[in-house]
Formats: sequence, C-alpha cells, structure tokens
Amino acid sequence: MQDFIKDFGKKVGKQALIKGWVYNFRSSGKIVFLQVRDGSGFCQAIVDQKVVDAESWKIASNMTIESSVEIKGKVAKHPKKDEYELQVGSIKFVQKAEEYSIGKKEHGPDFLLKNRHLWLRSPKQWAILRIRDEIIWSLRKYMHDNNFVLVDAPILTRTACEGTTDLFHVDYFGDDAYLSQSGQLYTEACEYSLGKTYCFGPTFRAEKSKTRKHLTEFWMIEPEVPFMEFEDLMDFEEDFLWNVIQSVLKKKRPELKMLERDIQFLENIKRPFERITYHEAIKILQETGESTIKVGDDLGADDETILTKKFNGPVFVHRFPTSLTNFFMEPDPVNPKLTLNVDLLAPEGYGELIGGGAQRSVDLNLIEKRIKEQKIKKEDYQWYLDLIRFGGMPHCGFGMGLERCVAWLCGIQHVREAIPFPRTVNRIYP
Repeated sequence: MQDFIKDFGKKVGKQALIKGWVYNFRSSGKIVFLQVRDGSGFCQAIVDQKVVDAESWKIASNMTIESSVEIKGKVAKHPKKDEYELQVGSIKFVQKAEEYSIGKKEHGPDFLLKNRHLWLRSPKQWAILRIRDEIIWSLRKYMHDNNFVLVDAPILTRTACEGTTDLFHVDYFGDDAYLSQSGQLYTEACEYSLGKTYCFGPTFRAEKSKTRKHLTEFWMIEPEVPFMEFEDLMDFEEDFLWNVIQSVLKKKRPELKMLERDIQFLENIKRPFERITYHEAIKILQETGESTIKVGDDLGADDETILTKKFNGPVFVHRFPTSLTNFFMEPDPVNPKLTLNVDLLAPEGYGELIGGGAQRSVDLNLIEKRIKEQKIKKEDYQWYLDLIRFGGMPHCGFGMGLERCVAWLCGIQHVREAIPFPRTVNRIYP
C-alpha cells in the first residue's frame, strides 16, 4: 500500500512505500542522497550501497532529474531539522526521465513560462498552488457556512457587466457573443430565487495590460446579498477576507515559510480594517507628492501602491464619484455625485483586491438614465431591468479576483505565478 510523505511524522521507525519523482540528487561516495516529492510533500531518501541490493544501487547511481520512482525504506527523523527522511531499502524506476529541460541554473521568466508545465514542479510553485487550493476551499466553506448558494453564471454572454472595451468577441452561430468579464448580473438574478448567492469561475478581460497585477483570464468569486444595505457591506467584506487570511495562516504555514513570506506581517493585521473615503484617498496621495492624481480621476495601479504603503493592513476606499462607477450602482443619498461603492486594497503595494463592491440600485428610472448616458444598448439589459420591475430590493455584492489574493498572501510579485497556466497579452502557450 502506498504511503505519503506528508504522513511521515506518524511512521517514524516504520517501513514505507512512496511513489514519486526525484527532483534533485547528489552522491557522496557510496551514499546517494535523493530529493523526492510525491505531491503531498518532500523528503530526502538516503541510498546506502551497503544496505541496498545491487540493482537498487545501480538505479540510484544512474539517476536522472524528474525520474519517477518507487522507493521502499524506513522513515527516520532528521537529526538536525524538523524534517523526516527515508532510509532506502530498495528503489526502482517507474520511468527514467530524459535530460531535464529546466536545469539547476537560473532561468529567465520567458523561458520558465514557456516551460510552465515543468516549472510547476518546483517547490516554490508547489507551495503557491497549495495555498491557492486552501484559499479556494476557505472561500467555499465560508460561503456554505453563511448560507450562500453557489450558482454558475454563463461564460458566453451577449452583454458586458463593466464596460464594452475589454471584451473577447466570439462568433456565436452568426450572432455576437462575448466571454464573460463578470458573473455578477446573473448572480443577482438568482438571488431573487435563492437568497444569498455567489458565483465562482473564470472571467476574461481583453485588456492590453502588461502589469504584474493583470491576467486576461482569471478566477473571481462574486457574492450577492439581498436586502443588504451599504452600511453592512464593508463589514461583510472584512469578515470574508479575514477568514481567508486566518485559514491560510493556520493550515499553510509550511508553504508560507517555503516561499519566505513575511508571516509576521500577516499575523499583525488587525480588525477593523482602515476605512477612508475616495476624497480622503486623493488628499493622502496628493500630500505624498508621488502622484499627480486629482479629484475626478480614478485610482490607478501606481496610486493604489502608493496609498496602501501608508497602512499596515487592508484598507477600504469608498464613495467614488458617480462618473467613475457602473450604471447599476446606487448613488449616495447624502451626495448623489458620489456612489455607495467600495474597493478593498491589499497592503504592501498589491492594490485592489476586492472591487465592484456596492449597493445595487433599484431606481428603474435612474438606471435607465445611466444606461443612456453610458451609451449602452438598453435592449441587451431588458432582462436585468425585469429584476427590478418584479420585486426589486436593495442588495449588495462585490467581486474578488482569486489570483491577486493568492499573490498577496504568498508574497509573490506577479499574478502569473498565482494560476497554473497564466494567460497574458502575449502568452497563450502552453
């Protein structure tokens, strides 16, 4: 029966059979040290010529990087480190690998991305994707525990949610269709039936952006809460993100250490998160002298980076000018030139983490007016307007891009490492 490296702590002094890959090795006379991974973890397997049979020694002596192997041996505690190793009794090839494309030398990002299918095998990429997996499960568990129902929004749509300039066009049997940039509007439709709902899936943006924060295909979670008003939205977003942070700190500490993440910074984040208005953010940015932003401008990526360096944790920026927001967002009743919306910015220069947070408008006349002002085809949104005609109510929602959350919690500089196979402006291979 196959054993797994992650369980070695329970098998010290016992025999184990592991099946995995040799990702590195070195020889010291009559002893070969194999670095082995099996998907669950990593260990050192020690092959002593005096202990193993002749065939096992021959295999160890002729090892190649990334060969798949079966190894039997006794599990032992490393004498100096908090690790476990395998004292090999026998070893055999499952498949002896050819000369490995990604050697031990340093490689540039272009080479690594061309070989992404192999780069994923490195310990760092292994750690990132395991943290990504934990974030996904923590999000789903949070939603389930708080009585949200998962709905699946379509990927092919006729309409845009956030604008028409960054859509991927698709020929849909002679009609125009687009890859979805957000499942929000469809999730809103479902909440009239199911109550608290969320969608979680791939979204697509045809932005010709080459920054470290952008992908053309990414995953986004978008909850919608019926009868929630703006005063409660930021509390919801804070609790939502706090749960993710704590889950990763609790369950993925070894992976964070492998990535050399500043764990103490994450542990020092406190609730409540800072909350500032759009106008307060503009003032802070202007006072730094590092930004030329003025009232009426949207926050750019550089502005977000400058702003978040002023805080030791996530920060909410709320009530943007109505001219910068989408047609379905509710104006501030105190100042209709502002919108009841909010972005949540991650610290350490990672910028917008949660966007599109807002109270959704139920003023049919106002929405129709804003659709006209934004030169949107009203006929494409008749179904959405029906939601308001038949039982419209105040409600709130937001969207969080998974990859930006992964990048921030892992402390990596580019979101392309936060997804197994990144899609960017100039990359669709492999």
